Amino acid sequence: MYETLTAGLPELGLSLSDDTARQLCAFGAAVVKQNEVMNLTAITEPAQVAKLHLLDSLTVLKAADLKGKRLIDVGCGAGFPGVPVKIACPEAKVTLLDSLGKRMAWLEQILPQLGVEAECVTARAEEFAAKRRETYDFATSRAVARLNILLELTAPFVKVGGAVLAMKGSAAREELAEAKNAISKLGLKLETVEDFPIDGTAHSVIILRKIKPTPPQYPRRYPKIKQSPL
Repeated sequence: MYETLTAGLPELGLSLSDDTARQLCAFGAAVVKQNEVMNLTAITEPAQVAKLHLLDSLTVLKAADLKGKRLIDVGCGAGFPGVPVKIACPEAKVTLLDSLGKRMAWLEQILPQLGVEAECVTARAEEFAAKRRETYDFATSRAVARLNILLELTAPFVKVGGAVLAMKGSAAREELAEAKNAISKLGLKLETVEDFPIDGTAHSVIILRKIKPTPPQYPRRYPKIKQSPL
């Protein structure tokens, strides 16, 4: 895992200390071990964990300067991308949000053991948004939903001037076209799409800048969001 990670960093234009790289691998290994008793990931081969979890998560650092900024990872699952981002950029203030209590309880237990400080919140995104509306500089998310649904779950957290950093694969531009209405209604504007080829597959971060407040009626209840996306 360590060799694959350190070999892939220059391709992303990133440089990390040896201690940071080893801390990232320690988290990757912890996920694989916990996966034996809890469904966290389908990716368990060490080199693939390095590529598809660790390096993929770190693309967020190329999309935005997170030093001293507040970031929420919506639907963090096993902790990707939020935990690797926090390890690689300790100056970021990271909130990990997921609705599955068992996953969050595990993260609350393992992160202090690895020397990682992050806020872990068990809640549904559309409900937690009421408590943290427009308080974050950035919201990110990976593999949660198609973009037109995802943006309604993430945009309300972001303050005007901040951005949603949506991690997507090969369908990034197709989803972007599908989400034009959502982008407009939620107070966002497309800034750019950053592409990062990892292991020959497409990984993209869609950067959507918050240019005006999200209207108070959003986010709606999740069944409604899913039934009739913006």
